[in-house]
Amino acid sequence: MARRKKAEKYLALKRVEHLLELAKENISKDPDLAQRYGNLARKIVMRQRIKLPSEYRRLTCKHCKNFILPGVNCRVRVRQRREPHIVITCLNCGEKMRIPLKGRK
Repeated sequence: MARRKKAEKYLALKRVEHLLELAKENISKDPDLAQRYGNLARKIVMRQRIKLPSEYRRLTCKHCKNFILPGVNCRVRVRQRREPHIVITCLNCGEKMRIPLKGRK
Protein backbone atom coordinates (compact mmCIF):
# COMPACT_ATOMS: atom_id res chain seq x y z
CA MET A 1 0.00 0.00 0.00
CA ALA A 2 2.83 2.42 0.86
CA ARG A 3 4.55 1.66 -2.43
CA ARG A 4 1.36 2.55 -4.31
CA LYS A 5 1.00 5.91 -2.56
CA LYS A 6 4.64 6.72 -3.27
CA ALA A 7 4.11 5.91 -6.95
CA GLU A 8 0.98 8.12 -7.03
CA LYS A 9 2.87 11.04 -5.50
CA TYR A 10 5.72 10.58 -7.98
CA LEU A 11 3.32 10.58 -10.92
CA ALA A 12 1.51 13.62 -9.52
CA LEU A 13 4.81 15.52 -9.16
CA LYS A 14 5.77 14.69 -12.76
CA ARG A 15 2.33 15.83 -13.94
CA VAL A 16 2.65 19.11 -12.02
CA GLU A 17 6.12 19.74 -13.47
CA HIS A 18 4.75 19.12 -16.97
CA LEU A 19 1.78 21.46 -16.40
CA LEU A 20 4.02 24.24 -15.12
CA GLU A 21 6.36 23.86 -18.11
CA LEU A 22 3.34 24.13 -20.42
CA ALA A 23 2.22 27.23 -18.53
CA LYS A 24 5.67 28.79 -18.98
CA GLU A 25 5.54 28.17 -22.71
CA ASN A 26 2.02 29.56 -23.16
CA ILE A 27 1.97 32.58 -20.84
CA SER A 28 2.92 35.09 -23.53
CA LYS A 29 0.69 33.56 -26.26
CA ASP A 30 -2.40 32.66 -24.20
CA PRO A 31 -2.35 33.90 -20.57
CA ASP A 32 -5.74 32.36 -19.74
CA LEU A 33 -4.53 28.90 -20.73
CA ALA A 34 -1.35 29.37 -18.68
CA GLN A 35 -3.48 30.36 -15.65
CA ARG A 36 -5.57 27.23 -16.15
CA TYR A 37 -2.43 25.05 -16.22
CA GLY A 38 -1.18 26.77 -13.06
CA ASN A 39 -4.49 26.22 -11.26
CA LEU A 40 -4.58 22.55 -12.27
CA ALA A 41 -1.04 22.06 -10.98
CA ARG A 42 -1.96 23.74 -7.68
CA LYS A 43 -5.02 21.51 -7.26
CA ILE A 44 -2.98 18.36 -7.90
CA VAL A 45 -0.39 19.45 -5.33
CA MET A 46 -3.05 20.13 -2.70
CA ARG A 47 -4.92 16.89 -3.37
CA GLN A 48 -1.79 14.71 -3.21
CA ARG A 49 -0.17 16.74 -0.39
CA ILE A 50 3.10 17.18 -2.26
CA LYS A 51 5.73 19.77 -1.37
CA LEU A 52 6.91 21.47 -4.53
CA PRO A 53 10.55 22.40 -5.15
CA SER A 54 11.20 26.11 -4.56
CA GLU A 55 11.69 26.96 -8.26
CA TYR A 56 8.10 25.85 -8.92
CA ARG A 57 6.74 27.28 -5.67
CA ARG A 58 7.86 30.76 -6.70
CA LEU A 59 5.82 30.59 -9.91
CA THR A 60 2.59 31.13 -7.96
CA CYS A 61 1.57 34.39 -6.29
CA LYS A 62 1.02 33.77 -2.59
CA HIS A 63 -1.78 36.34 -2.44
CA CYS A 64 -3.95 35.93 -5.57
CA LYS A 65 -2.78 32.34 -6.38
CA ASN A 66 -2.18 33.24 -10.05
CA PHE A 67 0.63 31.78 -12.15
CA ILE A 68 3.41 34.38 -12.47
CA LEU A 69 6.48 34.51 -14.67
CA PRO A 70 9.21 37.16 -14.33
CA GLY A 71 9.10 39.70 -17.11
CA VAL A 72 5.58 38.79 -18.16
CA ASN A 73 3.24 39.39 -15.23
CA CYS A 74 5.59 39.98 -12.31
CA ARG A 75 8.57 42.20 -11.54
CA VAL A 76 11.70 40.95 -9.74
CA ARG A 77 14.07 43.28 -7.87
CA VAL A 78 17.05 42.70 -5.59
CA ARG A 79 17.15 44.94 -2.52
CA GLN A 80 20.07 45.54 -0.15
CA ARG A 81 18.29 47.31 2.73
CA ARG A 82 18.72 45.64 6.12
CA GLU A 83 19.27 42.11 4.84
CA PRO A 84 19.64 41.44 1.10
CA HIS A 85 16.42 40.03 -0.35
CA ILE A 86 14.55 39.53 -3.59
CA VAL A 87 11.22 41.32 -4.02
CA ILE A 88 8.73 39.78 -6.45
CA THR A 89 5.82 42.09 -7.29
CA CYS A 90 2.77 40.45 -8.83
CA LEU A 91 1.40 42.71 -11.56
CA ASN A 92 -2.06 41.09 -11.28
CA CYS A 93 -2.78 41.97 -7.64
CA GLY A 94 0.11 44.34 -6.83
CA GLU A 95 1.23 42.44 -3.73
CA LYS A 96 4.90 41.85 -2.94
CA MET A 97 6.65 38.66 -1.88
CA ARG A 98 10.06 38.83 -0.24
CA ILE A 99 12.63 36.06 -0.42
CA PRO A 100 15.64 36.48 1.87
CA LEU A 101 19.07 35.82 0.45
CA LYS A 102 21.85 34.18 2.43
CA GLY A 103 23.10 36.38 5.22
CA ARG A 104 26.63 37.76 5.32
CA LYS A 105 29.10 36.08 7.65
